[in-house]
Amino acid sequence: MTSVSPDKRRKMESALNQLKKHTVVVADTGDFNAIDEYKPQDATTNPSLILAAAKMPAYQSLLDQAIKYGIANGGTDEEQVANTMDKLFVSFGLEILKKVPGRVSTEVDARLSFDKDVMVAKALRLIALYEEAGISKERVLIKLSSTWEGIQAGKELEEKHGVHCNMTLLFSFAQAVACAEANVTLISPFVGRILDWHKENTDRKSYEPHEDPGVLSVTKIYNYYKKFGYSTVVMGASFRNIGEVKALAGCDLLTISPGLLAELSQDHSAVPEMLNVEKAKSCDLEKIHLEEKDFRWQHNEDRMAVEKLSDGIRKFAADAIKLETMIKEKILSVKNGQ
Repeated sequence: MTSVSPDKRRKMESALNQLKKHTVVVADTGDFNAIDEYKPQDATTNPSLILAAAKMPAYQSLLDQAIKYGIANGGTDEEQVANTMDKLFVSFGLEILKKVPGRVSTEVDARLSFDKDVMVAKALRLIALYEEAGISKERVLIKLSSTWEGIQAGKELEEKHGVHCNMTLLFSFAQAVACAEANVTLISPFVGRILDWHKENTDRKSYEPHEDPGVLSVTKIYNYYKKFGYSTVVMGASFRNIGEVKALAGCDLLTISPGLLAELSQDHSAVPEMLNVEKAKSCDLEKIHLEEKDFRWQHNEDRMAVEKLSDGIRKFAADAIKLETMIKEKILSVKNGQ
C-alpha cells in the first residue's frame, strides 16, 4: 500500500478538519440538521437563532409542546408567555444535546441585561428545566450579556450555584478583563460585529484577516488570559468570513455559522495554528485589575464597544419580543380552540 505524504494528506483534508485539530469547533445555530452535518463539539443559540428556527415547519412540534407547557403551568397571561419562552429555549437545547457530545449555550433574555438578581433567577430557572429533563448543569452554558451587571450575575452563578456561564456581546478589553476576574467559564468576543463597526465608521472598507480589528481584539484577549493563567476560556464568535476563522486557529473555541462551516468543509488550504499558550506567554501585555468604576470608564472610552454592546442588546431584545408576540398569538388560538 502506498503511503500518502503529509503534504498531500493536508491538501486532501478540509480546512474544517484541520481547524478541529487546533480548536474546539462549535455550531452557531438552532438548526439541528446543520449540527448533524458538521459534527461540532458544542452548539450555541440566542433569541435571534431560536426565532428563526421557531418559524420553520420542522420545529413546530417544539413550539406546540412549549405552548402546552406554558398554559398547563397557569398564572397570568404574562407568566404563561414567560414559561413558554423558557420551555422553548430549553427544548431547543435538549434537542441539540442529543446531537453534540459537549455543551449547549442557552441565553438569558437581553431585556434583563442591567438587573443582576433577575438574571441570576432566570438562569437558575433555565437550569431547573434542564435538570427536570434529566440534563446535568455541566452540559449547559448560560449566556449573559457582558454588561457590568451581567458579569456580576455570572460571578454569582459560578461561585454560589456551580452554573457555568458564557458571557456574550463582548467587544471591549475591559469587558474581557472583568469576565476573567469574575472567573466565568467562557467568553464570546464578537469578531464580525467589530469588523462591521470599523467598516461603517472609518474610511477603511476591507481588511486582510491578520489585520482585521475583530481578529486583533480576540488575539489580544486570548494572549492576556493565557499569559496570566486565567481559567476563563475564549470562544471567538460572530464571523463574517472564513479568513477571520482561520486567523484565530488555536483559540480555545470558535462558534461558527452553518454557512461558514460549509465553506470550511469545501476549503483545502492550510490552516496553521495561529494562537497558542507559548506565544501568549511571551507577549508584552501588563496585568490590570478593574473595579466597577474602572470598568465603566475603560469600556466607555471604547466607542465601538459601547455602540455594539447597546446595539446587540437592542437587537436580541427585539427578536425576543417578536418571539413573545408569536407565542402570545399561538396561546390565544389554543385557548380559543382554533
